[in-house]
Amino acid sequence: MHGTEAPSPWVQRWSSLVPAGAAVLDLACGRGRHMRWFAQRGHAVTGVDRDPEAIAAVAGVGRAIQADIENGPWPLAGETFGAVVVTNYLWRPLWPRILGSVAPGGVLVYETFAEGNEEVGKPSRPDFLLRNGELLEVCKDLRIVAYEDGFLEDPPRFVQRIAAVRPSPGNGRARHGLQIESAIPHRTRQ
Repeated sequence: MHGTEAPSPWVQRWSSLVPAGAAVLDLACGRGRHMRWFAQRGHAVTGVDRDPEAIAAVAGVGRAIQADIENGPWPLAGETFGAVVVTNYLWRPLWPRILGSVAPGGVLVYETFAEGNEEVGKPSRPDFLLRNGELLEVCKDLRIVAYEDGFLEDPPRFVQRIAAVRPSPGNGRARHGLQIESAIPHRTRQ
């Protein structure tokens, strides 16, 4: 069940970009793996999902909102967050709402399936797969701190992921620390 597994390594890696004590939105939160991750680090968390069982499972973690964000009204009108986290979810008509929910100085951490995934499993419909470079285009008005587009082995999947910060007006150039997630793989000659 989505949300019962460990937090995404991408989300863990870039959670350092979230301002201390900032509110975090976990969109399509499932059973709340990222809500729990951020709540354990002192952040007020809000999770949105359409599944009533998922919302019941996260009710004690933070603010839990059951909403069909694809067919109903946006439940967070006028609200912004220090971080917006989205994993394994794509509904393109929501891009303006998602980006509009990132506060100045806040971060968008997004990771989902990309073109090519149809070769290895589900999702396989183009509606649910990011096109080549799509996250870069969508986030062009944010400061891109990290971006990857490639293949992960376990489980096999094509993904695109981004960590991008909305600049704060008048604060100069922010220093976003970079991290090395893993060693550079050794290539063998063929």
